[in-house]
Amino acid sequence: MKSKTNWIFTASCPSTLGTVDVVTRYMAEAGNYVDEIHSFDDREACRFFIRIEFRPESEDFSAEKFAEEFAPRADEFQMEWELTAPDHRPRVAILVSKYDHCLNDLLYRHRTGQLDIEVPVIISNHPDLEHLAEWHGIPYYHLPITPDTKPQQEAEIVKLLEQYDIELVLLARYMQVLSPELCEYLDGKAINIHHSLLPGFKGARPYHQAWEKGVKMVGATAHYVNNDLDEGPIIAQGIQQVDHAHYPEDLVAKGQDIERITLFNAVRYHINKRVFLNGQRTVVFTD
Repeated sequence: MKSKTNWIFTASCPSTLGTVDVVTRYMAEAGNYVDEIHSFDDREACRFFIRIEFRPESEDFSAEKFAEEFAPRADEFQMEWELTAPDHRPRVAILVSKYDHCLNDLLYRHRTGQLDIEVPVIISNHPDLEHLAEWHGIPYYHLPITPDTKPQQEAEIVKLLEQYDIELVLLARYMQVLSPELCEYLDGKAINIHHSLLPGFKGARPYHQAWEKGVKMVGATAHYVNNDLDEGPIIAQGIQQVDHAHYPEDLVAKGQDIERITLFNAVRYHINKRVFLNGQRTVVFTD
């Protein structure tokens, strides 16, 4: 968990000599003590990425003053940058269907402070998990969906996201394929979780299919949502070996465990500004 006193600076720009220096030199001149720094230069994309956690030692520090002083230096490098305050808590909406393992885990980590977020709304196409939302005191919206009502249902989702001023959407086993329009609306601000099995078993009962083939590993992938089904930029993955002694129900249980922790890791990387979109890939400065 990040320090509650640390600001986070993130930036990316074309690969140019002096990119690290322009940031670290300003931090020193402004009296900002650097606690953690990560940088990466993508030779293929010719793009530079940097993340810094720092604590101001000057009593007159402000985001406005930082922007005023640093912006001219950033402009020289065509640098796109962002400053995140220590007390910022992203507003997160959770979309879910009937499986409760990811929702349970997210709400527990939210309640115990492991995820420094606000969860003002939960949206589902089924009524089954409303009791979980009620127990946590979170509004729960049941929005049924059929092929004929899909456009109207997704319009209601967008309306709720805007009503609650949502910054990040988590698809915690939301078992619906999003339309291209909704994928475009959520570009870069929605994270999905799904199983990762080799070979790639699709359709109904994937773990049962995997068991029939004698699968030797189960896993999960968390990625940003885009219009390519389950193929968005990957943030985090998890894997665990299994063997002949694992029956289908064992594979399901292990798979759900991996889905929980993989989604948690992806969310905390995102909210702690450790993830940069880099075309169809990501740069992730793990902790």
